[in-house]
Amino acid sequence: MKLPLYQVDAFASRVFAGNPAAVCPLDGWIPEELMQSIAAENNLSETAFFVREVQRYALRWFTPAAEVDLCGHATLASAYVVFRYLEPGRGEVRFGSRSGELVVRAEGAELVLDFPARPGTPAPAPPLLVAGLGATPVEVLDAPYWMAVFESEREVRALAPDLARLTELGRPVIATAPGDAVDFVSRFFAPAVGVPEDPVTGSAHCTLTPYWAARLDKERLTARQVSARGGELRCVHAGERTLIGGRAALYLEGTIEV
Repeated sequence: MKLPLYQVDAFASRVFAGNPAAVCPLDGWIPEELMQSIAAENNLSETAFFVREVQRYALRWFTPAAEVDLCGHATLASAYVVFRYLEPGRGEVRFGSRSGELVVRAEGAELVLDFPARPGTPAPAPPLLVAGLGATPVEVLDAPYWMAVFESEREVRALAPDLARLTELGRPVIATAPGDAVDFVSRFFAPAVGVPEDPVTGSAHCTLTPYWAARLDKERLTARQVSARGGELRCVHAGERTLIGGRAALYLEGTIEV
């Protein structure tokens, strides 16, 4: 069986930056075990699979180790493939997912994700979180991911986490702080699902955006994920929704045979 494959660098205006995602458009669903094997073979933080429905696409995301409920950069990459290859000229695409309906709009050179907001609540710092990060945050929020807030961008950049401890923690971790040249910066660690450090994490900004919007008293925010590859995001706090904008660049177009 031959399947199309695209690799797209998301939240980047050029290749070799942002977060690479593999995208596999399907005519119909293939076995879940095969999708997981393809994701493991691709060995990227996410591989997206989608199937055309009547007025939208059904979308699923897999890390090398597990299926996940929400992924921003692979959704942006999937929309890029739809807009550029499958339905050129279309300005909006809707995806059905385990996190509800997700909308992506083309706004000039930028693609904008319309995602659910996932605000966190203040919580005591779990000992494994502090041990895993090797630093004590000034604030911790409990959300779908743990979020550790630090005082400065320098502290976030300097983190050298103990991935074994973070794996034991069981949930991904966002580390964030005010940015020197943007509103806020972040890093994201998810070793329990096969992603030691994610280059740019759209879904994390569903928690980051409500927090920083309230703290900075502004709805529109600029963000940078300060991983080795790095990525730029434009975020808007819209009540129960979070708008996350970024660009994408095609790295690879080909076919896999399984």
